[in-house]
Amino acid sequence: MIELTLLCPADQVDAVSDVLMDALDALAVTVEDADADTPDEAPIFGEPGMPATLSASISGWQRSVVKALFNDEDAATDACTLLLAQDGDDGASAFTDLHVQGLYPVADQDWVRLTQSQFEPVLITSAFWIVPSWHKPPEGATRVMRLDPGLAFGTGTHPTTRMCLRWIARHADLANPWPRVLDYGCGSGILAIGAGLHGAVDIDAVDIDYAAVESSRANAAANGVTLRRVGLPDLAEGQYPVVLANILAAPLKLLAPLLSGHVAPGGSLVMAGLLERQIEELQAAYAPWLALEVADREDGWVLLTARRP
Repeated sequence: MIELTLLCPADQVDAVSDVLMDALDALAVTVEDADADTPDEAPIFGEPGMPATLSASISGWQRSVVKALFNDEDAATDACTLLLAQDGDDGASAFTDLHVQGLYPVADQDWVRLTQSQFEPVLITSAFWIVPSWHKPPEGATRVMRLDPGLAFGTGTHPTTRMCLRWIARHADLANPWPRVLDYGCGSGILAIGAGLHGAVDIDAVDIDYAAVESSRANAAANGVTLRRVGLPDLAEGQYPVVLANILAAPLKLLAPLLSGHVAPGGSLVMAGLLERQIEELQAAYAPWLALEVADREDGWVLLTARRP
């Protein structure tokens, strides 16, 4: 394969990408920061600890590298020629500030092996690990969840997921297992499976995404965990000693009365997907029902929990 590499201003990234994909049959198009790993690097997404410095309306960096993949050099050369010949509304070139950096061969790779190499076993506690199917469990791992990357969110690599699983591992009592657990917004089913591996029974896992529902069902079966119900959110019913919700701040705020209502007397609500700056607004949203407290922190993310009297 051949990669066509272009230097493109931010205001033309969308148009150039659309032409490459829709009109010129590029196999794939990626956009990168031309100034990455330099003092001029500029974040545009506002990750924790790295605030955004560009407008959210900008589709790329001020100097973006657009890379388009083609089957062979002839296809890449033709696409480059046609792209530069695109006319704008005034008859002039549509992409006046677009610069070609070159055509580069892409070496053949074992993409399966490369992808697998990016996912190592994930430490939750000294005894509890998440291990992809192609890895052996680490020494000392007495409780292992087998989980491979898939369509649904949740492989244990994100701090929010790890914090929820740490809470489960630290609060589960195998001698007195939780009789009911609700995983609301289950994604890959990772939290429901984590609860099941720590003795919980009658576990319900719900999500608005059908892919997540199927992923949860398959991952639970692969780990020998029985889920009582797996499906859309309306399957959740009654009250649960443990309610787990790893989503995002906005939906968690809207779900405050519903999630609070699912927590049984003496039960716990465990929530993640929240940044430190969102603590107070979530506490205020749940105050009529439950008193949320910070139970864990990692890389700018927080775990909030509450216990119903």
